[in-house]
Amino acid sequence: MSGQKQERVLVGIDGSPASTKALRWAIRYAERTGAAIDAVHVWQVPTIYGTPIEQVPGENFAEAGQRALDGTVDQELGGRTDLEVRRVCPGGYTPKVLVELSRDADLLVVGSRGQGGLKGTLLGSVSLRCVTHAACPVVIVRTED
Repeated sequence: MSGQKQERVLVGIDGSPASTKALRWAIRYAERTGAAIDAVHVWQVPTIYGTPIEQVPGENFAEAGQRALDGTVDQELGGRTDLEVRRVCPGGYTPKVLVELSRDADLLVVGSRGQGGLKGTLLGSVSLRCVTHAACPVVIVRTED
């Protein structure tokens, strides 16, 4: 691999079963290829009537997002240290952030449906946006329903 840039796999994580399965897929891929993983959990400030709620007593959305990301990654890695996994926890609109980050990735992995959306749909809004706008190839990991 001398002179070659290490492949970067971006994986979107939101705590849903589909995103956890996407992380497992990315880990298996990295084991086979030597790729580095960027595990991304995008947090968002909740809104009421379209207006962001900047202050909620006792809640720090960035810290809560980081805890959720760390919990999922730690659980799936099970103490392993042989893979390069960078944890990224920005604030913003999830599809937009993942599409922006895809510019520096070689592959984007997302679950077919995340925390929101309608039951029974094949793709959620985030996975659909990623498939249609990402700057790199996208892998959609489905859960068995």
